[in-house]
Amino acid sequence: MRWLAAALGWGMAVYLGLALYLYVFQAHFVYFPNLPSRQVDATPADIGLAFEAVNLDTVDGETLAGWFIPAPAARGTLLYLHGNGGNIGHRLDPIEVFHRLGLNVLIIDYRGYGASSGKPSEEGTYQDALAAWHWLTQHQHIEPQRIVFFGESLGGSVAAWLAARHAPAGLVMYASFTSVPEMAQALYPIFPASRLARYRYDTRAALGKVNCPVLILHSPEDEIIPFSHAQALLEAAHEPKRLVELRGGHNDALLVSRETYARAVGAFLQERL
Repeated sequence: MRWLAAALGWGMAVYLGLALYLYVFQAHFVYFPNLPSRQVDATPADIGLAFEAVNLDTVDGETLAGWFIPAPAARGTLLYLHGNGGNIGHRLDPIEVFHRLGLNVLIIDYRGYGASSGKPSEEGTYQDALAAWHWLTQHQHIEPQRIVFFGESLGGSVAAWLAARHAPAGLVMYASFTSVPEMAQALYPIFPASRLARYRYDTRAALGKVNCPVLILHSPEDEIIPFSHAQALLEAAHEPKRLVELRGGHNDALLVSRETYARAVGAFLQERL
């Protein structure tokens, strides 16, 4: 019995230690600026696109690095808010697709990513998106009704937050989740992960306040963010809204389903721009 009590005690200690680790170090489970490297190793010039390197200042004193890629006779401008892994240099293929669809593209690295200053945080990513919006509307003098948001994974939550406050022509979300607590509980079911989560990124709640058209792109084969999250987001969004199923995993569906999402976004733009 003493051995059993000792084993149970050690087991409980390990469990509590792991729960404490998840709580204290959860930023390491949310942000991956070094995956695979923080270095920006490629630019739009590598795929034959002219671009302007831009530096954006946030209201709290950070400087964000980004690119503005103009399209000839552009029918609109796309604000690209990428996911939580890697940097702008890893998004050349989607940039090329959006350029081919006749869109100018502004893509930024969040604070702590790529060449941007600072350290990532939830409020920080929101302020970064707001700085990008202000750059487009105030510096470039682009009308809001000519701007479309594209949010990838975690960037979908950031884009929904921004769209709830500054209405664009449309919101496109790829492989996005309902909220961090719900994702945490799904990923770590043996812990009270939803209660331990210090990050919210409540995409579902933000979508309830978005009044522009919404296009959701997601693959049922996504091994990280379940397809059920896309269905829940579709339910939360206001009309007009649409969910398009892709093929491929979380990190390669934009490659595997390149033409599928290009057609879907093209049709969305035709209606909205």
